[in-house]
Amino acid sequence: MTDTTTAPATDGGPRTPERDLRLAVIGLGQRATLARVAHRPGEGSQVVAAVDLAPEMYPRAREWFGDGIHLYTGHRELLDAEDLDAVFVITPDHTHEQLAVELLEAGVAVFVEKPLAITTEGCDRVLEAARTSGARLYVGHNMRHMPVVRTMRELIQRGEIGEVKAVWCRHFVGHGGDFYFKDWHADRRYTTGLLLQKGAHDLDVIHWLAGAYTERVTALGGLTVYGDITDRSGQAPGAVMPDWFDPENNWPPLSNTGLNPVVDVEDLSMMVMRLEGGVHASYQQCHYTPDYWRNYTVIGTEGRLENFGDHGDSAEVRVWQRRSGYRADADLVVPLETPDESGHGGSDPLLVAEFLRFVRSGGRTDTSPVAAREAVAAGVAATESLRDGGRPVTVERVAPDLARWFEEGQAG
Repeated sequence: MTDTTTAPATDGGPRTPERDLRLAVIGLGQRATLARVAHRPGEGSQVVAAVDLAPEMYPRAREWFGDGIHLYTGHRELLDAEDLDAVFVITPDHTHEQLAVELLEAGVAVFVEKPLAITTEGCDRVLEAARTSGARLYVGHNMRHMPVVRTMRELIQRGEIGEVKAVWCRHFVGHGGDFYFKDWHADRRYTTGLLLQKGAHDLDVIHWLAGAYTERVTALGGLTVYGDITDRSGQAPGAVMPDWFDPENNWPPLSNTGLNPVVDVEDLSMMVMRLEGGVHASYQQCHYTPDYWRNYTVIGTEGRLENFGDHGDSAEVRVWQRRSGYRADADLVVPLETPDESGHGGSDPLLVAEFLRFVRSGGRTDTSPVAAREAVAAGVAATESLRDGGRPVTVERVAPDLARWFEEGQAG
């Protein structure tokens, strides 16, 4: 990683802490909007280069980053040509591991969109590359910056429900047909499965709220609706998800067309987990509900909290602390901040800002590469269980010395 205080600039003059970080983005699909958020020439960071295998995506790069953007078809060409501080890896999931390893080995700070990799071993390989090279690694778990998650965590840390004993999450993925069954997401070769790909967010949040990682899982589920759709014509080359997203017409779910040629991931999944310290948790995911939101319930020794809505003007977290029958009126109600329109309840700009600060200055972050790895490990184990009739599976934990390095070394 380039030293932002002493390294020479490309024009031969000294670099100062005030100069713009030189950034690149690999992959110009939907989530490349994160790099667009980071592009603030003259304000601290500038995207100077972009990589995509499809030249038809280059106009998007020019629109977002200006006509001066340097465009490449491969990451090795990028590394050979550019002097970079950091790279956003916004590519299909199965490519994260190798890209991250090679970028880290080149000494560049890396932002990897979640999931970190699609196997536990792949995650460990990326973590080890960061430790060996000393380059900074950051994973895009933006939900740690979502107001609903931060509010719940603050209430838990404040002791409003006592000691956490159970965490339940129901994820209603109302746009699942559009989002996950019309491109590579539907093919387990590129995702392992949606318990990992989509569930990595929620598993990370469950771990963060509980203050513990998963030790053992069992899961059930199946391809219960989208497997019956015979139109597997896919989408046009160069198209990305917003191009085919149609919430008005793609309902009911069986009316969807243009599914990916390969559809072999589950559209309904349920897993239960035993976490460290005796905490128990469950995660349920359905990709054909009419509504799209997450509902978390956290139960402690002195109360229960639950979110109603996960962002928006009416979203709130309710806390019950007295015994009673059913009552909608909670003992404590915390309205969520009204989000801006910048993505995922306002979390994307906060995520990018934390990454850029980390690149420039180091220090601790609310996201965690080790936590990202543990979310993948839980998702991998749950997928293994689901595809083996619900057999209980022990989660392979990260090596203690590797976890300790990220706690003490990378955070320093």
